[in-house]
Amino acid sequence: MFNFFDKIQENLLKLIYPDVCNGCNKLLVKGEAIICTSCLHELPYTFHHETQINEIDRKFYGILPFSFCISMLYFHKSGIVQNLIHNLKYKNKQEIGTFLGALYAEELKDFERIKNVTHLIPVPLHKKRLHERGYNQIDAFCESLAVALDIPLEKNVLYRNTYSKSQTKKSKTERAAIKQSLFAVRIPYEFSAPHFLLVDDVITSGATIEACAKELLKIPNATVSILTIAYAQS
Repeated sequence: MFNFFDKIQENLLKLIYPDVCNGCNKLLVKGEAIICTSCLHELPYTFHHETQINEIDRKFYGILPFSFCISMLYFHKSGIVQNLIHNLKYKNKQEIGTFLGALYAEELKDFERIKNVTHLIPVPLHKKRLHERGYNQIDAFCESLAVALDIPLEKNVLYRNTYSKSQTKKSKTERAAIKQSLFAVRIPYEFSAPHFLLVDDVITSGATIEACAKELLKIPNATVSILTIAYAQS
């Protein structure tokens, strides 16, 4: 009887607050989840993992030593990906991260270079920002990738030791001014030639990724690769 009334309540809530697509905000139909079929088919994949050199490689070439750099999707203003990232980051829809992580893991299952990765590292939030938001928007994506690709997830190696305001409204010049002192590493145990896969939501200027990667490279014999949900084309 209790479950019966629970189901009624759930159906009533869906009438008041129907499930909508996180990409285009249209109503989802039966069988759809997170995003609608149309948005799913229109996701702007980069296919970086299928190319020898991509835009991110060029961005960090000569600046940062890395093994590989890939993004799942292209980020365009007012597009599907911007809506997905916004809902994930500011509306606590962590199921988007889980969904995208599983989707991308399927694409990467035959990507040979990712098989050398030993640890998956999310770009961290400062503890004050984490308290304000209640979650790190990249965690669900990382957890989904880690499970599907069987790569250990390490959330405590890299940390942010300086609180700063959101980067989203800063200019390209201001973002580039991010200093390495914003991040630091702790070594919870001895690593043996680790290959860290640094994961973030969106690459814009690349300053945050660069600062994080340089800290990870201070760990003896470390290699760093980069993976993000999206890449913002300039």
